[in-house]
Amino acid sequence: MFIYDYFNQFYDVVFMVNSNKYPLTLNRLFSSTLYKNSNKEIVYADKERYTYEQFYDRVSRLSAGLEHIGVKYGDKIAVIDWDTARYMESYFAVPMMGAVLHTVNIRYPPDLIFYTMQHADDKYVIIRDEFLPLIERAKSLFDFVKGWIVYSDDKTEITTTLNPVYNYSDLVRSYGRYEYKEIDENSIATTFYTSGTTGLPKGVSFTHRDLVLQTMAVSLELENDPIYLNNKDTLLPVVPMFHVHSWCMPYIATLNGIKFVLAGRYDPLNILKLIKKEHVTISAMVPPILYMLLKIPDAESYITENLRVIVGGGALSQGLAEMAARIGIKTIGGYGMSETAPVITLSTFVNEVLDLPEPDRSEYMRKAGLPIPLTEIKVVGSDGKEVPRDGKTMGEVIVRAPWLTSGYVNDPEKSTVLWRNGWLHTGDLAVVNSLRYIQIVDRERDAVKSGGEFIPTLVLEDFITGCPGVGEVAVIGVPDEKWGERPVAYISKTRDISKEDVKKYLLTLVESGKIAKWWIPDEFIFVTDFAKASTGKIDKKVLRENRAT
Repeated sequence: MFIYDYFNQFYDVVFMVNSNKYPLTLNRLFSSTLYKNSNKEIVYADKERYTYEQFYDRVSRLSAGLEHIGVKYGDKIAVIDWDTARYMESYFAVPMMGAVLHTVNIRYPPDLIFYTMQHADDKYVIIRDEFLPLIERAKSLFDFVKGWIVYSDDKTEITTTLNPVYNYSDLVRSYGRYEYKEIDENSIATTFYTSGTTGLPKGVSFTHRDLVLQTMAVSLELENDPIYLNNKDTLLPVVPMFHVHSWCMPYIATLNGIKFVLAGRYDPLNILKLIKKEHVTISAMVPPILYMLLKIPDAESYITENLRVIVGGGALSQGLAEMAARIGIKTIGGYGMSETAPVITLSTFVNEVLDLPEPDRSEYMRKAGLPIPLTEIKVVGSDGKEVPRDGKTMGEVIVRAPWLTSGYVNDPEKSTVLWRNGWLHTGDLAVVNSLRYIQIVDRERDAVKSGGEFIPTLVLEDFITGCPGVGEVAVIGVPDEKWGERPVAYISKTRDISKEDVKKYLLTLVESGKIAKWWIPDEFIFVTDFAKASTGKIDKKVLRENRAT
């Protein structure tokens, strides 16, 4: 009897403590901002602007409208759109009411859009008018969707053969404000799919707790030199909202009460105009997007003072960083992947780097960087032991953090491979220097193995971009009878140069001891443009396929 009574008392205490917890859910990101920065703006291109107070009102009204048409806790709500104000509202309204936001990759081919939506089991879809024909052509395949929520920027009446259909604006203005209930911080908030560069895209999901912790950790790290994020900044991410939470930038802006600018459909010149008009001080993008901005004539005339650009999704090459610096843009490297929510490192400075001269500090800014708070990272060899911190020995990046995906949606086999021995295995190869800075040198699947030794393609690409006249670069391995594989470099030009010019430049690097002579590619192939993956990175799979045909 005593044991039974003791158990009941223990249960009551635990229940009481748990019931009084303050769950880490996305609505908490508004708590401070609505007190201190409620009048800061959210700007959608040249179309509209409103305060965070007005934004929160629209978010709550959208949640109410979604509930009215039948959206229930746990329902998957897909969004098919550019980086718009409606997308920003959906980022919060859907998960804050307990549903799950599915950010559909609009750069997928139609068959993969259908595959991911069916795989996710989407119940409702928020869709911009210009994407309706894409769905209407195959509407019989989408019988799993219960309702289509449509909108148009120009406020014209929308006609569609989809059914049932609801008007987004009607949902926002017709049903009052939603009274948010406490939900479990461990409930799923978002789901999306990897870029699908190898096989079918894989689904990943993240909880409210995952996203709040990721947002807080990245915010803390961004406050350090050389970024110094604060609420006087204006943030314009050029990272699609369908791509890994737009690197959590919408959440970071909301938590910190920072003026936030949405670019709409990406157009390099319009993005530069927005940077100038809205006095943007911080942006984030993948290397090809930055390259496109820098190629705009008179790009420097649009650049605001103290513009810092966080570059991820690919290595920040020496050539690209130097191009940006010439027009006043400070670039900072970072690293992450779909499975990590995404950010796990940023190239902020430790004291030893702050004491270095400017050119040496710039070299550190191009690295993947250091783990952000609450993150553990190792670079391990094939034996599972950490590699020496010599900046040369390659190993795989493995990571632990409280916000990483628990595995792939409905794919236990690949989830087991992802999580081995309690660490998430990224499949990325890196080196670590004496100050523990990480530099990503390749993907395991992309590294060229020549004569039994790896040639890190990202490092080789970085050196090639240092050659005057070289723009973007992609290095792939091709079969070789003698060596197993040899590297081939594909290059876009910024001015007229020859293959001999590039080779002579690399030979000067050999003479200075920066690269080995056998790293020099056997072929240099000039291209006018590169095929890009859905994330904006150069799609090496296309290069390999074209090479094989």
